[in-house]
Amino acid sequence: MTVWLVEHWLAVALFGLYTIALMHNALTGLRASKSMRGFYVGNRNLSGPLIGLSFFATFASTNSYIGHAGKGYEYGLAWMVMPFMLIVFTYISWRWIGPRTRLLARNFDALTLPDFLAARFLHAKSDGRHPLRVVAALVVMLCSLLYLVAIFKGAGHLFERFFNVPYQVAIGLALIVVMLYTSIGGFVSVVRTDALQGVLMMIGAVLIFYFVTRAAGGVGAISQLSVMPDKQFIFELNGGIPFVVLLGISLSGSLKLIVDPRQTSRFFALKDEAALRSGMWVAIVGLTIVQLCLYPIGVYAHLLIDGVTDTDLIVPSLVNNAAIFPLWAGDFLFVAIVAAAMSSMDSVLLVAASTGYKNLVQPTFLKARVDASKPLRWTRLMVVALAILAAGLALEPPGDILQITIFSGSLYAVCFLPAVVLGLYWSRGSATAVLASMVVGTATLLIWLVLGYNTLMHEVFPALAASIVVYVICALGHSRRVDLNQLLTGD
Repeated sequence: MTVWLVEHWLAVALFGLYTIALMHNALTGLRASKSMRGFYVGNRNLSGPLIGLSFFATFASTNSYIGHAGKGYEYGLAWMVMPFMLIVFTYISWRWIGPRTRLLARNFDALTLPDFLAARFLHAKSDGRHPLRVVAALVVMLCSLLYLVAIFKGAGHLFERFFNVPYQVAIGLALIVVMLYTSIGGFVSVVRTDALQGVLMMIGAVLIFYFVTRAAGGVGAISQLSVMPDKQFIFELNGGIPFVVLLGISLSGSLKLIVDPRQTSRFFALKDEAALRSGMWVAIVGLTIVQLCLYPIGVYAHLLIDGVTDTDLIVPSLVNNAAIFPLWAGDFLFVAIVAAAMSSMDSVLLVAASTGYKNLVQPTFLKARVDASKPLRWTRLMVVALAILAAGLALEPPGDILQITIFSGSLYAVCFLPAVVLGLYWSRGSATAVLASMVVGTATLLIWLVLGYNTLMHEVFPALAASIVVYVICALGHSRRVDLNQLLTGD
């Protein structure tokens, strides 16, 4: 152990400083979290650059560093379609979803996605037990739990390889760190920490790309693979996977930038229109750097390692290879990838706990009025409980990181895309239309998977089409129109 500490003194020092920063942010968040609005959305008073950093940092987690970065090994260069799609959807989210989302959430004091849907389709702050709120909350909880399992799996592999400890111990380490600062500081702590993590992630992504391409023989070394018969699939559109399936994977991942509550909740917290404009470019630039540096890594890995059976282990294996990464770089990257994991875990935990308390526990089990401190106490307890549950499930995860996160993204898309996008720009729509689209979209998604049709076409396409069609039909059958300008201006 002493020898390990001497060798990895930089990682120990950086991780120590990082942990101190987390606790400092937790205490800062604690001071700002005297109310539910403070704990859930930072009193809607946060700056654009801070939210922009948080937006991309909470999205680009271990699913990017470990899951998605390694998948190029299996899918080839066609996999690069996903980072470009992510960049486009980040712009769409900030340009067309963010402005109206911020206004509607502020006017109706929406703190969670079910609150937001109630503001649009019920036009009320109350009616807490309406089926729309309850069903939306259950979807958020399920998707959040799936995503947390994937992130814990990635963090567990990282701690396992770096510290040379059993996977179970590694999961426990990740659990303790993220559970503490998220439960203490709430949204302000999460966003401030995300800003630090976003900077570390950008530097880390550039370092990974530089050292991996250098070890492989330079950026142009990919051309060497073109003359290897067993590597031809890397350059084919349908080589590693049918392209229509890959497009579905990319779409379901990208749509989360529009409908995932850990992303949309960032818009709830922006203080004004100017903050939204500045935050957009910070988010786009940060995400572009991270994604374009990481997604080619799996392709270059063909020149460095053989016999890969689990692509989730490619990046951890490369980072721990002294012939590829000098010790100082490996130590820094360990902290950077830990930051990537924490930046998503904290956001997902906070979204799930906030939604679970405000839209399930409070209206169902705590109908009587309670004093101002109890909602925060309940939310913090839910953060702890959900973190422990997700960590326990991650000990025997149901699939690899990509499979879990993509299913989560697909479920979010089919349940919330019609309600969010059409709800913001079309005057028709009703709670019934939203619920019907959620039920039909989810059923189509699951049936497509059970029948095995996902090998021919990704399940998100038919499920999303069914969800949108049902929403439109039900909305047209609902005679009432709403004045969107009135909802957005608060008049």
